[in-house]
Amino acid sequence: MIGTLAVENYRSLRRLVVALGPLNVVTGANGSGKSSLYRALRLLADSARNGVVAALAREGGLESAMWAGPKKLKGNLGTAGDSPRGIRLGFAAEDFGYAVDLGPPPPTRSMFALDPEIKVEAVWAGPVLRRSAVLAERGGGAIRIQDEWEERRVSPFDSMLSEASSPEVLAIRERVRSWRFYDHLRTDVAAPARAAWVGTRTVVLGHDGGDVAAALQTIREIGDHEAMDRAVERAFPGSRVEIVPAGGRLELTLVQKGLLRPLGVAELSDGTLRYLMWVAALLTPRPPELLVLNEPETSLHPDLVGALAELIVGAAKKSQVIVVTHDRALVAALDEARVLELVKDDGATGVEGQGLLDEPAWHWPKR
Repeated sequence: MIGTLAVENYRSLRRLVVALGPLNVVTGANGSGKSSLYRALRLLADSARNGVVAALAREGGLESAMWAGPKKLKGNLGTAGDSPRGIRLGFAAEDFGYAVDLGPPPPTRSMFALDPEIKVEAVWAGPVLRRSAVLAERGGGAIRIQDEWEERRVSPFDSMLSEASSPEVLAIRERVRSWRFYDHLRTDVAAPARAAWVGTRTVVLGHDGGDVAAALQTIREIGDHEAMDRAVERAFPGSRVEIVPAGGRLELTLVQKGLLRPLGVAELSDGTLRYLMWVAALLTPRPPELLVLNEPETSLHPDLVGALAELIVGAAKKSQVIVVTHDRALVAALDEARVLELVKDDGATGVEGQGLLDEPAWHWPKR
């Protein structure tokens, strides 16, 4: 489980170091930095897939994604000191930690001038980076595994997590690659979820929710089908999900009390369909190490918020969960969660009530 998350110089996150628990809620007013924190987590996950440089380039390059305010901060947001120019991302658990430092490339005539370079990476043992605890590090184009530098060079756009093969690096890579994000479960009339889906076992709901019928049927056959039935009954009393085979494809239907026939997926409201997709995502038979949900309350009727909260609390017993939301009812319903209320001061995002002395210990690897 991630105990500490740290971000520096990314959009409004000039300097943010927060402690996390099993269930976490990130909330705050519009423009307070919730989306920036969510995207920072996505960038960390991209590092394990060797995609962080390309992801930043898609945001307009390093200059576009970097903090645009003053170097020094004041008040409860503290100061970031004289950190090098670039974006720094990292996390730590009780057993391992990882950090990456991305900076501008040297002057070049390349047509890929928007690509940042990976300047430094480090993997260490324990929750806090110490020189004696470093297990693997990357400086410039060379990788050192404990006390031996590897001979081969590493391109400035390739992450150490994808290039090195030590047990420690592999452990971090597989851990981060298991992280799962949901932020765009489509329910419009052309949404993939409103079409019949090929009938293959689906232990993980796709990011767009298109395979919801297959995912729910997989839960029915090899997962916690009783929890699925309870979740549907909790939200829609007297209802149940039925998956109908159709020529090798599967179609989602909902049997509701008082109706003479099941409702097909094309007839379901946006909120009903999205809730059923959350059932499939949160009752997955293959829970991830980290599950991140971005505004899961979108298009749900207020009466469904309690049922959604129960699903999230249940998921947090098997995975660490981070929920990004502005819905106060959902925050209140998740009363077991660690709540991070984001606020802005002079354009910089901080956590309400958290000063420098309240932050968990954190050190960045040096360039």
